[in-house]
Amino acid sequence: QVQVVESGGGLVQAGGSLTLSCTASGLAFDDYAMGWFRQAPGKEREGVSCINWSGGRTYYRASVKGRFTISRDNAKNTLYLQMNSLKPEDTATYSCAAVRTYYSGEHDPCGGDMDYWGKGTLVTISS
Repeated sequence: QVQVVESGGGLVQAGGSLTLSCTASGLAFDDYAMGWFRQAPGKEREGVSCINWSGGRTYYRASVKGRFTISRDNAKNTLYLQMNSLKPEDTATYSCAAVRTYYSGEHDPCGGDMDYWGKGTLVTISS
């Protein structure tokens, strides 16, 4: 049984930093591209960042580029999102998801249907 579990959310002041973690079990982690998504209250879910199966290729939405860093440790089946210079508009529930692909080209491999999702962790940025 596949399980995807996020952790690390919390309340942070604007300008602060936070690191999210996501651990996946029950799957061959390095067969999967991994992505972070977020959904703010009353808004659609949006992709934040994606990383290919090896960690060698990363993708970011424009609004977080230069502030967020995605990484993965395949030996630990864990995905990370380091978030710096946080803004109130970053407030959302952040979810981790996996898609089985080795694609590492120009297009975001997390841009289509994902195979497995976590339940999310809440990030709140105060102004």
